[in-house]
Amino acid sequence: MRRFEFVEGSSSKFWEPELKGNTFIVTFGRIGTAGQRREKAFADEAGARKEYEKKVAEKLREGYREVTGGGAPEAAPAPPSAPKKAELPRRVPAATPTPESLKAAAEALAALRARLGWRSWEVTSRARRAKRALRALGGVDPAAHAELAGTFTALMERVVAPRKDGRLPLRHALALLGELDVAAFTRAAEVWLAAPDAVPAATTVARQASALGQPELALRMGMLLAERPGQAGAPSEEGWSKRWTHLRPHVEEQLSSSGGSLATWAQSVDAAKDAHLASRLARLQA
Repeated sequence: MRRFEFVEGSSSKFWEPELKGNTFIVTFGRIGTAGQRREKAFADEAGARKEYEKKVAEKLREGYREVTGGGAPEAAPAPPSAPKKAELPRRVPAATPTPESLKAAAEALAALRARLGWRSWEVTSRARRAKRALRALGGVDPAAHAELAGTFTALMERVVAPRKDGRLPLRHALALLGELDVAAFTRAAEVWLAAPDAVPAATTVARQASALGQPELALRMGMLLAERPGQAGAPSEEGWSKRWTHLRPHVEEQLSSSGGSLATWAQSVDAAKDAHLASRLARLQA
């Protein structure tokens, strides 16, 4: 069985693919744990092998390194080397979480949750405090910390909660997710997809994550699409454009690898009910 590992900052994960006839099996989780096991059956062995090779290539693009010892009987071919381009900068500065910083983050998240449904400026103020507190943790997965897990999950659910219950605006949710391990975004997207009619913009962000096929790029794209340059506390239009300039070649490469293009992808995003989203999509292609 092949084994791949990803170690960066506080993130430490492994991923092990396996083929058994027409079944594709993966075991994954944090290094040092037994991890989780998932199986997916295909109509034939060729279909399972195609999925195997596709997923291996995705993990390599995401920064996983193969640490298999002694070779593997069913090794998938390595993807062709691509022209060297600038790497994506880290979203979060490296840091080691401490009991004190975890407590501060937990309190900031709880304070934000308690203010949902209040005046928008109060929610925004609490969201910024929570964002700063999460940033001090160095990009952790909240699910791995009992102090954060429950409250953070509840906040992501409030993005698509009934309006009368007090929602967490999507732009604030994505700003929080931008300070964490990308696994948190993947789980949040699943929550938002489960309520497709609640907040169209959240559904759009979740669906484009699937369309891009690369959670890290999808998170960064979602953050760009949800931001509102020019508003108080938001990035400037110039700052927004610089971030998109750095991200664009990575997105275009990902889309072209599956036979798509930026223009086609942007046109596929449903922004009919969201004027802000429509304007951001237009800026992507400018």
